[in-house]
Amino acid sequence: MNFSTILIANRGEIARRIIRTAHDMGIQVVAVFVDADADAPFVADADQSVRLATGYLDGAAIIEAAHATGAQAIHPGYGFLSENAGFAADVINAGLVWIGPSPDVISGMGDKLAAKRMAVAAGVPTLISVDTPDRANEVGYPLLVKAAAGGGGKGMRVVGSAAELDEAVASARREALSGFGDDRVFLERYVAASRHVEIQILGDSHGNLVHLGERECSIQRRHQKLIEESPSPVVDDAMRAAMGQAALQLGHSIGYQSTGTVEFLVDDATREFYFLEVNTRLQVEHPVTEEVTGIDLVREQIRVARGEVLGYEQDDITFTGHAIEARLCAEDADAGFLPATGTLAAFAPADTPVVRWESGVEQGSVVSVSFDPMLAKVVAYAPTRNEAAAVLALALERLHIGGVTTNRDFLAATLRHPSFIEGDTTTDFIERVRPSRKLTLNDTDLHRAATAAVLWIQGQNRAEAGVLAHLPTGWRNARLPAQRLSVQHGDRLVEVIYQSRRDGSFSLGDRGSLGNHGDHGSARVHRHSAVDIDIEVNGRRSTARITRAGDRIYVQAPGGTIDFTIVARFEIPGAELTTGGLNAPMPGTVIDVRVAVGDHVAAGSTLVVMEAMKMEHHISAPADGTVTEVFVRIGQQVGNGDALLMIEPDADPATEGAS
Repeated sequence: MNFSTILIANRGEIARRIIRTAHDMGIQVVAVFVDADADAPFVADADQSVRLATGYLDGAAIIEAAHATGAQAIHPGYGFLSENAGFAADVINAGLVWIGPSPDVISGMGDKLAAKRMAVAAGVPTLISVDTPDRANEVGYPLLVKAAAGGGGKGMRVVGSAAELDEAVASARREALSGFGDDRVFLERYVAASRHVEIQILGDSHGNLVHLGERECSIQRRHQKLIEESPSPVVDDAMRAAMGQAALQLGHSIGYQSTGTVEFLVDDATREFYFLEVNTRLQVEHPVTEEVTGIDLVREQIRVARGEVLGYEQDDITFTGHAIEARLCAEDADAGFLPATGTLAAFAPADTPVVRWESGVEQGSVVSVSFDPMLAKVVAYAPTRNEAAAVLALALERLHIGGVTTNRDFLAATLRHPSFIEGDTTTDFIERVRPSRKLTLNDTDLHRAATAAVLWIQGQNRAEAGVLAHLPTGWRNARLPAQRLSVQHGDRLVEVIYQSRRDGSFSLGDRGSLGNHGDHGSARVHRHSAVDIDIEVNGRRSTARITRAGDRIYVQAPGGTIDFTIVARFEIPGAELTTGGLNAPMPGTVIDVRVAVGDHVAAGSTLVVMEAMKMEHHISAPADGTVTEVFVRIGQQVGNGDALLMIEPDADPATEGAS
């Protein structure tokens, strides 16, 4: 079963990851892409690429592309068709090699209810669950609604009481049908103070099966992982051996080959663990296992698919150091982790600290609602957990990024939070600990960044001057006057006033929404380029990377990237916001409209349901009131900020009749 060319039935960072290992093994790679990815980095990384007219779920077109390009094997990556047993069977029936477990195993483990029955038969502990909502009382509340064919947090809802059940089941079914083509759900006991710990297994076609230790993936939003690490801060040698043995028992019972992950829920109070599911594919978080074991999991997948023997046993596997991975996503953490879109005006990881970047984007990449919001995975490895967390936080903080709202600041704040450092990382971490979701700047830091931005613009203007470029900025045939430029960060306005001195430095003043500060000392530009500025402000010197895109300017500061809007000297009148209007918080598709003109709604009730980046988002009433206009219909595509409906708020009894 030797092969020299593989086709990757995936996109983005995982396609690039597979390409890297394949090339290291002397294997050529064929990529497939859709129009939206025509300029994506993975397309250029491959030896050749084939355009898909219908999308990444068109298995027949992917197999045809493999035959047309001479590829002898297909690697599915994760997501899309990676756990589709029918596609795996079609690949094999087409005379190609499937890089993954057998279709029978995928089918058996893809049905979460069937997988639980197999786990029970293998002697693996499981949580109580039922397969019909009318048996919810057998589970008790709170409970979890889960998609039978699901994964990745899709089709999953926490239900606190019987009154919430019908809505949660309906929503989970819609999301499961959209994501997996199967709307079946089941109910499972919900453990609030829990940890998500998974065991990586690896088997060959000769009966050899090993585990590669655990990963903890408890830092989650919407039941989707954001930070993963290996080893877990709470798993000791005895617990690792017990969980590893349980995973191997299940793996042996189903004849597992290739890489796979047996996921467990760990009760934080008792340290008891319960089987959740088996992921019959490479996991997003696989790099942390690679870092602590030194085993390239993609390489092992390819070797197993070739029919090779693993060549090592359980006792040969060692675990060294600590690795932590963070998922950098296009989303607004401060707005409930809503997906974000746009064009990456800036994307430049710093040279130090040295971490592993698994990225599917680059400067200029367009982030749309068509795909998962993950932009990159960032992995830090160090001798200790504390050092790995510090290195990863600094790497994120030093990433120069702009143009798309991301969760970078939230990730860095989480990694530096005392509760994370102490290993207090249960699945309710975000809601319970509430780490900062955005970069917090004091007045001094904001003024310094604004000064760097303004003097960088001044330097660019001088560098691009067509005539008299040798003259000082703002030169007049008299005393040089002060110049000024206003920039805005969120709701904070800073007007930087600067005046050239004879020695080449600048005297500073500023004013804005932070108050009139008058004399603000001095600044000296030691070096200026098109991408950065070496600037000294009141004796403090630093080099800041800077990117400008239209009227936006992104300045790298010690804690992250600060984005400013350059304020036009003469304001152009714009349309006023309409009172009572509800707007789309992100681009997406309207999948449900629950009100009509004239309906009275209560604060917090769901009015419109949207789908974006494969997840549902509920738009709720901000206050009691009456619907006066509805602008959208089911199936309609809307952009960020588009009007959805209008509500006339109820009169406040406290102010009625007041004069």
